[in-house]
Amino acid sequence: MRIEPIKKPRGLLMRIAYWLSRRQLGAVISPIKVVYARSPRILRTGLSIVRTLESGLTLDPELVLLVSAQSSLINGCAFCADLHRAQAVQRRIGAEKFQDLVNVAASPHFDDRERAALVYTEEVTRRREASDATFAALRRHFDDREIVELTWLNAVANYFNLIAVPLGLESDGLR
Repeated sequence: MRIEPIKKPRGLLMRIAYWLSRRQLGAVISPIKVVYARSPRILRTGLSIVRTLESGLTLDPELVLLVSAQSSLINGCAFCADLHRAQAVQRRIGAEKFQDLVNVAASPHFDDRERAALVYTEEVTRRREASDATFAALRRHFDDREIVELTWLNAVANYFNLIAVPLGLESDGLR
């Protein structure tokens, strides 16, 4: 970690954030101690994004986690990948899919819809664009709203990765 975590937060909002993190995840997660404790206004933006992720999308919650985890793995964000795995365990989503994210094309654990979304996610994360063939495959399985949501979801995952990776936030060992 490149910036020392703040163990004892100042202000009511941050004390509540520490308490909620401990209650929901069993620990105060690194982004709260390193990023948000120093800039609580950023926390409000992050919470708004998380609320949208949890209840504002029409996509299946399992697919939301898979796409987010895929972006995090590609970007080398150990903290984010750890968080997504912990969320999958909490929601009783099979670990085999998360283990197979490194080889989506060959995995028997993904259906065609999931595979289309994950190939799109990988291509956009790596190249910042999608080929016509990848987009056509995506269109076979998703309507326009879902494609917009997938694209936004991938952008959000990349946003959080771009906070965690440069600051050296590592896995918090969440379960």
